[in-house]
Amino acid sequence: MLDDACCERIREAAGSPPAGSTPLSGGCIADVLRVTLEDGTSVVVKRDGGPAPSLDIEGAMLRDLAETRTVRTPAVLLDDPDLLVIEHIENDGIRSDEGGAAFARQLASLHACSAPAFGYPRDTLIGSLAQENAWMDAWPRFFAERRLLPMTRLARDRRGIGPEDAARLEALAGRVEDLIGEGPDRPALVHGDLWSGNVLWKSGAVAGVIDPAISYADPEIELAFIDLMGCFGNAFYRAYEEALGIREGFWETRRDLYNLYPLLVHAALFGGGYGSSAMQIARRLGF
Repeated sequence: MLDDACCERIREAAGSPPAGSTPLSGGCIADVLRVTLEDGTSVVVKRDGGPAPSLDIEGAMLRDLAETRTVRTPAVLLDDPDLLVIEHIENDGIRSDEGGAAFARQLASLHACSAPAFGYPRDTLIGSLAQENAWMDAWPRFFAERRLLPMTRLARDRRGIGPEDAARLEALAGRVEDLIGEGPDRPALVHGDLWSGNVLWKSGAVAGVIDPAISYADPEIELAFIDLMGCFGNAFYRAYEEALGIREGFWETRRDLYNLYPLLVHAALFGGGYGSSAMQIARRLGF
């Protein structure tokens, strides 16, 4: 239920008071509601009543993505730490190869947005977890020190992996330069969390993307995660390669290497078999 104070904040942000609400899935960070307004429109509302709310970070990431004019994101109406109000993008879940190929070209345009170094002007989030983004010039060291090692330690501390597995991953992190080989020629802006729940489909086309975890990175880290989560089919990859290219060695080595990060994120958040999947990759990579 929305209390009176929350309803008033929504009214001020959206221009019309709430008339009803329906819970939505995907509340990793906060409660998520679709709120119908009295004027007949709908918004999505996230509420975080915890001791250190951070919904303003999500709002800032959505604004940053919108400024690129590449992929569609919901308009941000209010982004306070404890309350996020965004546009509701209509979706029906109907997919198509043509829609996947069209989105690949949009994503390639996003990845064409660059910066002088790897990272981001501020730390962000992936799900509910902190994502470190302090700038670094070298991509392999950024991947090791800002992605792989912090998440390995967090997954270990939360018992998503054991101490011996963490030690093996730390050894792997010391060899990332060899595993990556020739790195990207420039940093690319990535959405960072493109699993199926964050891709909104409408009548066979991608209507928008939500819940980003942005940074300037190797764009292949995005492609690896998409492959891990099965968001798109072969038409997507063909269109992306035509638009921006995929470097030699991605499918053979870097896809697995880069997917250690989301698997460790999931191991830290949910436990289960995600840690085991990460260690299977480590073994394939020789660790």
